[in-house]
Amino acid sequence: MLVRNCAGGLVFRDDKVLLLLNEKNEWVFPKGVIRSSQTPEMVAVDRVRQEAGVAGRIISSTGHTNYEFYSISRQRPVCNKISWFIMETDDEAVTPDPVEKFSEGGFFKIEDAMDKITYSQDRSLLAVAYQKYRALL
Repeated sequence: MLVRNCAGGLVFRDDKVLLLLNEKNEWVFPKGVIRSSQTPEMVAVDRVRQEAGVAGRIISSTGHTNYEFYSISRQRPVCNKISWFIMETDDEAVTPDPVEKFSEGGFFKIEDAMDKITYSQDRSLLAVAYQKYRALL
């Protein structure tokens, strides 16, 4: 199994969180693979900017998730281990990057985001991160 270390951000703007719609019609948070010369923090900030066009700043770490899938292109199983960061922004506009295969995106009220998010693991992550974010304010 190929194991990839990744990082991503849960980006808050007031009482809303950033979500992106990917090519599989899944509502997700921005994330990406950590390359050898990068830190998890660098990747989280870069992926938010690249995938959503949003300038986010990290205010705290918020935990880790893992998921496995079978990669057809690699012809083997892959495990993504993701370090997540709580981020905030003053940006209102979201510009999903079609090159990164995102067709929609925006800031959604937490309740609406919980309804949209595709994976239960991500809903749990949002619940914990939002609670921590509110405590940090």
